[in-house]
Amino acid sequence: MKNKLLYKLCSGKNPKFIYYSINIFRQLLPKCFFQMRLQRELASVSRRKDVEYIKQRVDYYNKLPFGIKLPSSASCLAEHKMGNQKVYFFDTYQYTRWFPDSFQWGFCPGDVTYIPEYPSIVKSRPLAENNGNSVVMKLDKVRHFLFVNDKKGFADKKDMVIFRGKVKGKAPRRKFMEMYFHHPMCDLGDVSKNTTDPVEWQTEKKTIREHLDYKFVMALEGNDVASNLKWVMSSNSIAVMPRPTCETWFMEGNLIPNYHYIEIKPDFSDLEERLCYYIAHVDESLEIIKHAHEYVEQFKDKKRESLISLLVLDKYFRATGQKK
Repeated sequence: MKNKLLYKLCSGKNPKFIYYSINIFRQLLPKCFFQMRLQRELASVSRRKDVEYIKQRVDYYNKLPFGIKLPSSASCLAEHKMGNQKVYFFDTYQYTRWFPDSFQWGFCPGDVTYIPEYPSIVKSRPLAENNGNSVVMKLDKVRHFLFVNDKKGFADKKDMVIFRGKVKGKAPRRKFMEMYFHHPMCDLGDVSKNTTDPVEWQTEKKTIREHLDYKFVMALEGNDVASNLKWVMSSNSIAVMPRPTCETWFMEGNLIPNYHYIEIKPDFSDLEERLCYYIAHVDESLEIIKHAHEYVEQFKDKKRESLISLLVLDKYFRATGQKK
């Protein structure tokens, strides 16, 4: 219990009590206050210098053509209530409150790796050509959207790769552990609970700061995307991973292998070769870190991120014929 409390205090992750406090306060504000301001807020986009960038982001997340009809069974926003997945409610309510309760929508909370039958709001979607029904919003952001201020230079870090994550029920992660658990360049650990995987894999969690003692950090997909990818790319360490199969608000589909991260084969067979190459070629490693930082920077403008979220939802209701 003591170790668990110490970890929560020092983990480096977003403090959830602040997140919940802000979102509970949001429930006290009347929706009409936001709905009266909606058009003015949307109109403000045209006065921005980055208007084309904003439009590109909106169209990336929401690929819907206009003239789509939702099924009559689609829920109304009035029915959107807090359930077990509180963060998904909070992160959508922040923007749904700007629109009339009579509007219908599709909503798929959780780790979504399938494409919904009709246009729906999701946190994650498969990287596929026909994924237009998956309209991405910035959900579960308290867990996924975290950036760090890493003061340790790449050259001062260990010539190793670290992985700490849940392995239970995740076949690729299990295969990775089987292949590399005893490898001298790898510091690996399974933080799953009630697992039947080897006892020697099981370990305590490490803080983000402890991860940043290593030159390389594995960013392995779990149920959908690798949740640590954002903070790794904001650090002076390098994310190592196979090419992603899913994406979120972070637009993982736009990442360029060996430019934003170190790409390894899906079967992990070239891990040692890739690590040794980038240890020997420090200049190339520093270029990847530079490009990763540049990529992350676009998500740090809170006002713009909020405006893009609102526009994604506005386009959803216009595309489905509920708003002019």
